[in-house]
Amino acid sequence: MSAIFGIDFGTSNSALSVAMDGKVTLLSVDRENPISNSLKSILYFSKEEGKSKTFVGYEGVKEYIRNGAEGRYMQSIKTFLPDTSFTKTSINKHSYTLEDLISIFFTVMKQKGQEIIDQEVTDLVLGRPVIFSEDKERDKIAQERLLRAAQIAGFKNISFQMEPIAAALAYENSLTTGEEQIVLVGDFGAGSSDFTIYRAGKKSSTQTGREKDILSVGGVYIGGDLFDSEIMREKVAVYYGKDVTAKSMLSDNFFGLSPLVVRKLMHWHLIPQLRAPSTLNNIKELKVTAKFNDKKLLNNLEYLIHANYGYLLFQSIEKTKCELSDRDESRIHFNDYRILIDEVLSRENFEGFIREKAVAIQACIDSTLSDAGLSAKDIDVVFLTGGSSYIPLIRNIFKNRMGAEKIRSADAFTSVAYGLGLQGALTSHG
Repeated sequence: MSAIFGIDFGTSNSALSVAMDGKVTLLSVDRENPISNSLKSILYFSKEEGKSKTFVGYEGVKEYIRNGAEGRYMQSIKTFLPDTSFTKTSINKHSYTLEDLISIFFTVMKQKGQEIIDQEVTDLVLGRPVIFSEDKERDKIAQERLLRAAQIAGFKNISFQMEPIAAALAYENSLTTGEEQIVLVGDFGAGSSDFTIYRAGKKSSTQTGREKDILSVGGVYIGGDLFDSEIMREKVAVYYGKDVTAKSMLSDNFFGLSPLVVRKLMHWHLIPQLRAPSTLNNIKELKVTAKFNDKKLLNNLEYLIHANYGYLLFQSIEKTKCELSDRDESRIHFNDYRILIDEVLSRENFEGFIREKAVAIQACIDSTLSDAGLSAKDIDVVFLTGGSSYIPLIRNIFKNRMGAEKIRSADAFTSVAYGLGLQGALTSHG
């Protein structure tokens, strides 16, 4: 029997499932990844002795740590899908479109998946967030790019399913036949938070048309990466000259790092862009008249840019964020690359950093309920997936509105991929 792959292409991690012989299975295509059954959404292009080689997933992380600035490291590529200013990038004198870069992930997943099941697969159910962009034209462009990337990778029959609906299918699969519930699905990714209200119930295995069971969908472009960025802004960026000001040599005015430089510093995947000559000149100009201690901070920034260790720094930040889900206090500890950072971060402070984002998430949930014509008490189950769903401030939105007893959780990294596989199984029977 022919097989159908389900791919959840995530900002930080991706996952692959297969629907085959009436069963859905998650496939381990990045066996060295500490996160089981997922592929780190990372590319690393090495350059050794004039030759270029591409590494994908956790292997890319290891090569990046080993070679650092000798190559080109890329993560969070998904976030560029709606960005129409991203047309091409040059890597080792070779030009890549965004679709080319994403197709590398899909090709690796396709090849490794086929090796596991010993069968060629050309059918694919591909996940997508509820919104790539609030701009409808950019949202359309983002999906078209994703489609083109899958085609470049060799997939021929490609369909899409929204990620929270795929997560809903994964939950629905656990219900007994005939049982029906109104489920609010919250899918918290690295780049976005998506919501679906769904009439769940164990259906016939041949039923594929489920549009009538989707009561409403909503989403907001806020995710785990943005929470990391807030910690960077409030607790870490000061070590890299965020607040440094110096007197201009040409006037009595004071100036600091340009707002664009500061903004890119908050998003680790944008840090490599700080190698632009205009940025490096901005830093050098500041150093001319900056105080001694401020010069040291700007040296830190220069080394961050040239040594390309943004990933490792943000890994420390993410670790602290995750620990605050179970603790009242944690430490941002980074002792490498000529700099020591040892900052205490309390849960209360962290929640203060992200409170506006949490308010926006709650507003999106309210809007999704309103669009469905429902109130919080009408929801039977809240099904949460994704790493940020464990942040107490976020989780309490659902506890306070719907009740803690209604909350169910799923594997943060594979429930969407599993649901895409279930969608593929339904399609193959349809």
